[in-house]
Amino acid sequence: MDTLRIFVFTASCAVVAVLLALPAATGLGWLLARKNWPGKALFETMTTLPLVLPPVATGLILLDALGRRGWIGAWVWSCFGADIAFTEKAVVVAMGVMAFPLLAGSARAAFEEVPRRQEDLARTLGLSEAQVFRRVSLPLARRGLLSGALLGYARALGEFGATITLAGAIPGRTETLASAIYSRLQLGQDDSILPLLLLSLAAAFCLVWVSQQWLRPPRGAR
Repeated sequence: MDTLRIFVFTASCAVVAVLLALPAATGLGWLLARKNWPGKALFETMTTLPLVLPPVATGLILLDALGRRGWIGAWVWSCFGADIAFTEKAVVVAMGVMAFPLLAGSARAAFEEVPRRQEDLARTLGLSEAQVFRRVSLPLARRGLLSGALLGYARALGEFGATITLAGAIPGRTETLASAIYSRLQLGQDDSILPLLLLSLAAAFCLVWVSQQWLRPPRGAR
């Protein structure tokens, strides 16, 4: 029962994290695919940093910002009397930050596959940029966006370093699949690790399989 509770909590937090990050990641992906502006390369680099930084380092940066003494955490505490660090909210934030580069990168690749001539044709018919995005670009990029969302969700589901740094591994509160496996490994509870490990493996395999096989664009499609 404890294994199921941990899995449901982790899966739920990952869903919320991806849903919160997806709109911004989609918008950023479109901007990177279709627009040029000063400092674009620097912005791309900063967006990709969570993928290459040690996750614990990302977690420490988030902790400095979102802890009660951090510039964001202190404001939230003074205005709402609520903490972010070491709560369920911290799990969602850490997952969202670590999944964001995958979401944005997949969105960019998806929009780059959209034929510009179809967007230009829509403009000649009098559609605004917002209408072109909503009626042309977004529907044509939907496979890539959904595939990226699944990969981002898989990344969030398996997130460990940033999550345990920002949220800890408080049993019944912030313990995720990855942190539960680590905690039980440290305590030598090998028997309780196997169910968690099998759930993690099954979830990751299914998400990656669907992303790479079912949502792969048809061969030759442009």
